[in-house]
Amino acid sequence: MVSVSSEPLMNSEPVMPTALKILIAGGFGVGKTTMVGSVSEVPPLETEERMTEASLGVDDLAGVEGKASTTVAMDFGRITIAPELVLYLFGTPGQDRFWFMWDDLAMGALGAVVLADTRRLQASFASIDFFEERGIPFAVGINCFHGRRDCTPEQVSAAMDLDPATPVVLCDVRDRASSKHVLLSVLEAARARASARLASAGGGH
Repeated sequence: MVSVSSEPLMNSEPVMPTALKILIAGGFGVGKTTMVGSVSEVPPLETEERMTEASLGVDDLAGVEGKASTTVAMDFGRITIAPELVLYLFGTPGQDRFWFMWDDLAMGALGAVVLADTRRLQASFASIDFFEERGIPFAVGINCFHGRRDCTPEQVSAAMDLDPATPVVLCDVRDRASSKHVLLSVLEAARARASARLASAGGGH
């Protein structure tokens, strides 16, 4: 009779999680900082500063007139999806004057969330263009402010002229489970993009 030693189990090393970088992007005031804060399992790093008269005529406050602070560098948070998978979240600044930081933030990113407000979808078009031009997979999260659900994901996808493969998810970024659902959509989009590339490479031989 062959016996199985328990030694390997006792000496087994803990699983080292894979760390993936996800960007949280979108227009000014769509909820990026709120999303990072709601879903992060550690106190998020925020670079929020109070808006002053110096921003008048520079930052477009249409639709977010009550906004009193703004991200001037980035937000940072972390969420463990599974023992072997951790996501590091980088919230991008939404104003045009901070766009010079985006290329650095995007380096090494697996994918991105583009948050959007149906009252001003155009505010998120520049973020979509940024990720499409660089081939970074993304999901669009429609932040339903105060529970408003004025559009369906299909209507938003058509209005934003998105690729049919791009996930569009209704969400409430104040809710952790809802924000996590959007992040899982990004992972699925990245997996689908990788599978498509592998299939294309295999078909070329």
